[in-house]
Amino acid sequence: MAESSKISTEQGKRLYLALTASSDELFQVLLDPEIQVLRATLKNQNLNEDHLRALLKRRDLTEDLLKAIYQLDITKASHRLQVALVKNPGTPAPVALALLPHLHLFELVDLCLIPGVTPDQKFGAERAILQRLPTTELGNKMTLARRATATVVGAILKEGQPRLVEICLSSPRLREVAILQFINGATSSAETISIIARHEKWKLRPNLRLAILKNRRTPAIWFTLFLPQLRTAEVRNLLVSRNLNQAQKKLVQDELRKRGTG
Repeated sequence: MAESSKISTEQGKRLYLALTASSDELFQVLLDPEIQVLRATLKNQNLNEDHLRALLKRRDLTEDLLKAIYQLDITKASHRLQVALVKNPGTPAPVALALLPHLHLFELVDLCLIPGVTPDQKFGAERAILQRLPTTELGNKMTLARRATATVVGAILKEGQPRLVEICLSSPRLREVAILQFINGATSSAETISIIARHEKWKLRPNLRLAILKNRRTPAIWFTLFLPQLRTAEVRNLLVSRNLNQAQKKLVQDELRKRGTG
């Protein structure tokens, strides 16, 4: 009974300190392991932005506490606190989604790439970036193509601007499937297909070469260069493709004749 009373007394002291601590003392109080004590600090009149930013670096905060921080007037008025709140992996999805529109473009990119980001946070940040792409300036899109996630880089690639295509292809995060979708999509052109066909990283990918040779917008030079390296069965399959124009089909037929199988 005495031990229980001691614990209760000790907890009471910590709660009282959380409510009354000076600005300097609060930093130490914010290290307390008990959520109830941390919750009490939110009522301390000396609490300021620096305290909350320090608190939000902790990864053991409960959803209820993070919601309470979100509802503070000081948080609503501080962009830095909103960013810190979104970056905390414990922040509930509804709160994070409500804050994402307030983040700057490259803050969203940073959120996607920080270690420990949750799937919900990453998905929400990517979606916010994609929603802004139509009104994003070319210079910022170029930076995004270099820094952003595979999803964002793939979306920029699909816009089909040659200058952006070049940068996207050099992104370490770009996936082959995104390039296949682009080649087969409506925004690819003879110029951008050629950019892919001569790119050092991607030009040797068999699936990309076949996709290039099945596109009616592909310039003849790539048939001349790629057809000799295909198996005969693959060349025959190209001949029956409905996507090729007559000039392209003639190049395929000529290749088969060279092999004596035309």
